[in-house]
Amino acid sequence: MGYLSVYSQDQVINVSIVDQKLYLMEGNQQLKEYPVSTSVYGIGSKAGSNKTPLGKHKVIRKFGDGAPLGTIFRSRINTGQTAKIYTDDTDLEKDDVTTRILRLTGLEPGKNQGPGVDSFSRYIYIHGTPEEGLIGKPASHGCIRMKNADVVELYDLVDEGTLVTIEP
Repeated sequence: MGYLSVYSQDQVINVSIVDQKLYLMEGNQQLKEYPVSTSVYGIGSKAGSNKTPLGKHKVIRKFGDGAPLGTIFRSRINTGQTAKIYTDDTDLEKDDVTTRILRLTGLEPGKNQGPGVDSFSRYIYIHGTPEEGLIGKPASHGCIRMKNADVVELYDLVDEGTLVTIEP
């Protein structure tokens, strides 16, 4: 709770695909930096592409308050199951969403909002993953994956409505 006095509504989350990093910013000041994984299929907004969309988004909804690290979510619902967390190069067939979810909605019509390219309809999230050993390189199916402890920290620091920019 001590973070609340330090962080404000003027925060922005910047995701750099080339760096595989997420930066929590306030104005020109970097507050936090986290390694992430974006899509193994590259960048793009087309529905069904499994690519990470570019542009301006916002956190439309948060899921996972108080869930233990590694909790598996299906359709944004806590399953009550806990994933084994891999810190090596294990690449699982399933793309489990774990611990916390920051659901994104696109803000740019025709780019990441609207028919065929809509980030909200594509279920683009910032979320935890059991494949922590792959964080830092492209490995997701379109979302922005974080280490579980990192996504809990980010989740607690930002509010719904926070601006998110995803850049190449």
